[in-house]
Amino acid sequence: MIFGLDIGGTKCAVAKADDDGNIQETEQFPTSSPTASIDKICAIVDKFKPAGAPRFGISCGGPLDAAKGIILSPPNLPGWDEIPIVKIMEERFGGCAHLMNDANAGALAEWQFGAGRGCKSMLFLTHGTGMGAGLILDGRLYEGASGDAGEVGHIRMAPDGPIGYGKPGSFEGFCSGTGIARLAAGRIPGMPKPTAREVAMFADNGCPEAIAVMDESGRWLGRALAILIDILNPEAIVLGSIYTRSGHFLRKAMEAELAKEALPSALAACKILPAQLGEKTGVAAAIAIARYFG
Repeated sequence: MIFGLDIGGTKCAVAKADDDGNIQETEQFPTSSPTASIDKICAIVDKFKPAGAPRFGISCGGPLDAAKGIILSPPNLPGWDEIPIVKIMEERFGGCAHLMNDANAGALAEWQFGAGRGCKSMLFLTHGTGMGAGLILDGRLYEGASGDAGEVGHIRMAPDGPIGYGKPGSFEGFCSGTGIARLAAGRIPGMPKPTAREVAMFADNGCPEAIAVMDESGRWLGRALAILIDILNPEAIVLGSIYTRSGHFLRKAMEAELAKEALPSALAACKILPAQLGEKTGVAAAIAIARYFG
């Protein structure tokens, strides 16, 4: 029996699944204090009637100490400081629990259930408010020597530019939701500080300035993906939130840059795909963690 716990800044979700990852029950609630939220999580697990030695997968935004199973102090979870979530779940319910950051968990989910099924090597980029990645290499999740593998948003793409990940001109600065909003500031008539969603909405309505912003972000996206393709030679790169909604504005410029920058043989072997799981990503990712660790 598998339980997936998705702990987010605005909501938490608990799912029960069979060993193949088929979700049988799910319930969510607004995130509050650690004590109140964990009490609610445990109450839902009790309601789902755990039996035997349940397996728990826990997905949460970082920073985390995944090896020790501790939520450190994520910026989107104020008050969640040094929370030993793995120990709490194992002591309460038995079995085993594993904690993982949401980008790595998202990669496992798209690999097991989504666009990356059947791949031996694939990259998952969150492409949302921020820009993180999970790396599946040679059939395994690659986390790196310090657990920091996949922090692609920190890569500097230009000497200057929109700030992302604390660095002007970074991949996150040019291509994340926050970065697109900064890129668009002062460029769209009547909208001095649009959000990324508003930029996309204006582009959908034919606003040339908004289309130009998306085209520019698409060019930087292509350049960054070319670096990843040349270094890691994956079979697929799966792009999350923004690309799934607005890929039609990014694709042409992205593909043009990929054709200019990436090794032709590596590019030919790699598919660029929108994520498939959508709103199911959170609980699917948590379930995928438990399945990955068996």
